[in-house]
Amino acid sequence: MASAGLYRRVLPSPPAIDFASPEGKKIFVEALGQGTMEGFFKLVSYYQTQSEPAYCGLATLTVVLNALSIDPGRKWKGPWRWFDDSMLDCCEPLEKIKVQGITFGKVACLARCNGAHVEAFRSNESTVSDFRDRVISCCSSEDRHLIVSYHRSGLKQTGEGHFSPIGGYHAERDMVLILDVTRYKYPPHWVPLTLLWDAMNTIDRATGLQRGHMIISKLKRAPSILYTVSCRHEGWSSVAKFLTENVPLLLKSEDLKDIQEVLSVVFKSPPSELREFITWIAEVRRQEDGNLTLSEEEKGRLAIKADILEQIRTTTLFKHVTSWLDSQRSRCRTIAKLQDRDMLPELAAGVCCQGACLLTGCCLPGGKCCSQIDVKHLNVDHKNIVTLVSGTVASGSSSEQGVDVLVPLCQMGPEGHCIGMHPSTADALTVLLLALPLHTWSGIKEEKLCAEVTSLLTTENLPPLLQEEALFLREQLHFFMTDIGAPPH
Repeated sequence: MASAGLYRRVLPSPPAIDFASPEGKKIFVEALGQGTMEGFFKLVSYYQTQSEPAYCGLATLTVVLNALSIDPGRKWKGPWRWFDDSMLDCCEPLEKIKVQGITFGKVACLARCNGAHVEAFRSNESTVSDFRDRVISCCSSEDRHLIVSYHRSGLKQTGEGHFSPIGGYHAERDMVLILDVTRYKYPPHWVPLTLLWDAMNTIDRATGLQRGHMIISKLKRAPSILYTVSCRHEGWSSVAKFLTENVPLLLKSEDLKDIQEVLSVVFKSPPSELREFITWIAEVRRQEDGNLTLSEEEKGRLAIKADILEQIRTTTLFKHVTSWLDSQRSRCRTIAKLQDRDMLPELAAGVCCQGACLLTGCCLPGGKCCSQIDVKHLNVDHKNIVTLVSGTVASGSSSEQGVDVLVPLCQMGPEGHCIGMHPSTADALTVLLLALPLHTWSGIKEEKLCAEVTSLLTTENLPPLLQEEALFLREQLHFFMTDIGAPPH
C-alpha cells in the first residue's frame, strides 16, 4: 500500500558522514579530545526540528538563542519565557516566511533584536581561512555559536538555500558538524569544511547577494532598550532606500544654509511609512490577578528607558528637530506623514493591540482587538512614573485575556505634572537621524554647515546608553540595506 508524502531522505555520503554512524561517532570522540566540541553540548540541549518547511532560519536561531540562555523577555506558553520559532517575527511576518523563507540579513536582524551580538560575514567579505578560524573559535567555546547559510546542492543534498548551526570541528579531517534543523529530512552530519565553504559561496536569488556565516553571542545588556527599526510593513524598503540613497543625493543637489533646511530636505517629502520605520519598544505582560506591582526587573528596564529618553531630549539635535516640527505646524504645513500621535487616550487602543499581538497572536489593525481600555500611572521610583495601558483581548471564541503595556514617562515637573509622555515623534526622528551613517551628510556643500551637522550627528560623544541605541539602529539599517542590494558603505 502506497503512503502519502515523504519519510526522510537518504543522506548523500560521501560527502557527508552521518553523526550517528560508527564513523561519525569516532570523529566526535576525536574532536571532543581536541577541545573543538565545547559548544556542542549547549546546542544539542536545545536542538529542535523546524516547525515549518521554510523555517530553517528561525529554528536555527531559536536553538542558538536558547543555547546562549538569552531571556526573550516575553512569555511563550503558560508562565514560561522561552524562544520558539513562532516568536521570531520582529523583522519579517511569519506568513511571509512560511512561503518565501528568510534571508541572511533578516536572520542577523532577528538575532540582534532578540538579545544577541551578531558578527555577520558574507562569503565575498571573507575567506575560507577566516571561516576556519571562526569555526575553531566558536567550537572551542560555550558562549559563541556559528550559523551557516548555504545551498544544499553543494553537499549533493536536495533543496536550495538552508540555515543550520555548526556543532563541532575535527581538525585533522578538516570537517564540521552540521546540526541540520530539518531532522525530518536529514540527520546531523559531518562534512568537509571546504565543501561547506563552497556551498556558502553561492548567490541567494532572493537578494542577489552571497550567502555566508554569522557568529552569535550574548549581549551584555538587553537589545535596543527603547527603539527598533521596523521592516514588518510593506513600505520599509522604500523608506530605507530613501534615507540611505535619496537623502544624500538631495543634500548634494541643494544649497542649504542652516540645520532647519537640512531637516526639511530629510523630512518634508518622505515616504508615507517613515513615521513607522523607527518604533518604540514597550513592556508587555499578561494581567495576573489584578496585580499592578512592578518586578525589580521591570523597574530596572523602565528606568533605563527613561534614562535614554532623557538623554535624547538633552541633545542639541533634539532641540533642532523639535524646533523644525513646531515651525511646520505653525506654518500650517502638512506633516501628516510625521504627525505626532503622542496623546495616550489616542494611543491606548493601538498600544494595547500591539501587546495583544505579541502575547496572543491577535494582530488586528486599528485597535479593534482590545476592549475595556484603561490608562493608569504607576510610580517606579521617586522621580519616574510609567503609564500602564490595560485592555481585554478576545483570544478565542469565548476566552478573554487581560493585557498590560508599560510605557515610560519622563521626569515629573516642579508642580508634580508629567513633562512629556512616552517616546514621541521628535524622539523617534532624533534617534533616526543619529542612526544614519555619517557619510549621509558629506555632500552638504557649505563646509561650515557640513561640519556643524556632522558634529550634531556623531555618536562618539553621546552618553553610553544613547550611543548603544543609535549604533544598534545603524547596524539594523546596515543589515536591511545589504539585504535589498543597496550599497552598505
